[in-house]
Amino acid sequence: MKRGKRYVEAAKLVDRANLYETAEAITVVKKSAGAKFDETIEAHIRTGCDGRHADQQIRGAVVLPHGTGKSVKVLVFAKGDKVAEAEAAGAEFVGGEELIPKIQNEGWFDFDVVVATPDMMGVVGRLGRVLGPKGLMPNPKAGTVTMDVTKAVNDIKAGKVEYRLDKTNIIHVPIGKASFTEEQLADNFHALLDAIIKAKPSTVKGQYLKSVTVTATMGPGVRINVAKLA
Repeated sequence: MKRGKRYVEAAKLVDRANLYETAEAITVVKKSAGAKFDETIEAHIRTGCDGRHADQQIRGAVVLPHGTGKSVKVLVFAKGDKVAEAEAAGAEFVGGEELIPKIQNEGWFDFDVVVATPDMMGVVGRLGRVLGPKGLMPNPKAGTVTMDVTKAVNDIKAGKVEYRLDKTNIIHVPIGKASFTEEQLADNFHALLDAIIKAKPSTVKGQYLKSVTVTATMGPGVRINVAKLA
């Protein structure tokens, strides 16, 4: 695969054979983010879980202390007095059954996170086929199926991110922007990692954190020494 000139230059900053301390890795990643836009910094955590087993699935959410640097649009499925509550909390879109055809037939996805009250899950369930593959389906473990819509919306706006295993048992989560300070990125990284370590399924045998890499959107991956993390 041919790489662009900027990527090749950025890759020279990274010693592929080295496992970095967290602070050092974040310094290198920030230096490698040379694009003309504010690149997202992500953590990629390869686990020893086997996601084919239900008891080794990992899914949850954590509020990053310094947010993600991205403004998030929230859609809330609610009815009754919960509609006004969601609007007061700052949700961009609030509705019910009338939104089904708009999403299903018109392909409307002008939102980043979906929250639903439990009594609306029968309605939202009909959107499983379109919301599921996009990772937008509300889930109690992620705090997006709840009667406390005020807290849900506030947490999301404050920088709540969801983490879950993909099909290759890796967790991919944004931890901020290249414009963040190194301290802000480190705080966010440690908040995420603490949550993932606490979420370790009791049935996982052997090494839980196999590898941890941080990377900017357009930059090379920088591997962190997992022995210093767990």
